[in-house]
Amino acid sequence: MRSRLAFSFGGVLFLGAALGAQPPADFETSVRAAMAPSIAQQRAAIEKQAALLAPAKTGSSFFTTSFSPAADGAADCDPLPAGQLDPLIQEAAQETGVEAQLVRAVIDQESAGRPCALSAKGAEGLMQLMPATAEEYDVDDPFDPQQNVQAGARLLKSLLDRYNNDPAMALGAYNAGSGRVDREGGVPAIPETTDYVAAILDKLGFKKSTAPSLKDF
Repeated sequence: MRSRLAFSFGGVLFLGAALGAQPPADFETSVRAAMAPSIAQQRAAIEKQAALLAPAKTGSSFFTTSFSPAADGAADCDPLPAGQLDPLIQEAAQETGVEAQLVRAVIDQESAGRPCALSAKGAEGLMQLMPATAEEYDVDDPFDPQQNVQAGARLLKSLLDRYNNDPAMALGAYNAGSGRVDREGGVPAIPETTDYVAAILDKLGFKKSTAPSLKDF
């Protein structure tokens, strides 16, 4: 995983490869060091949010809940720059086999790209993982962009496998839980969930009347 992360950052190694140079051994370390001040600022903002929102513990809740600025208050940090976020998305897509544009669309819908996003229900980070989800996927720090995107992509992969690569069903389960999708045999008729699925499919270029399939990506 680490070698792929190093390869993808900012196109720097691509240029080095074109010139016949090998990347420095400490390249990933230097990248993380450069990101450290931004992450520290984000964590300070997270602590402030947590004190204000005091989200209730969700116990066994496994799936996610969308970050809603209107309901929960805007995340007190800037969106992660594309130069930092895009390589993380590409890495997660390569690791899991989930299309990068699907991961990106979920991040945009869940947190608007803000790594410190924290919902009133306790969902955390770029892909708004609930604490139980983070624990299930061995996430030590849900506000760490790489860990959060990796776990979110792995969750998407498991749901796509469960629902035969039907993105609408998988997204419905990502938002409302697979139990609810299984009981209703489709995307649950919950306004938040139907709006969520429609918004992401729209980002991916699907019309409401279209039955999407991963082969259409």
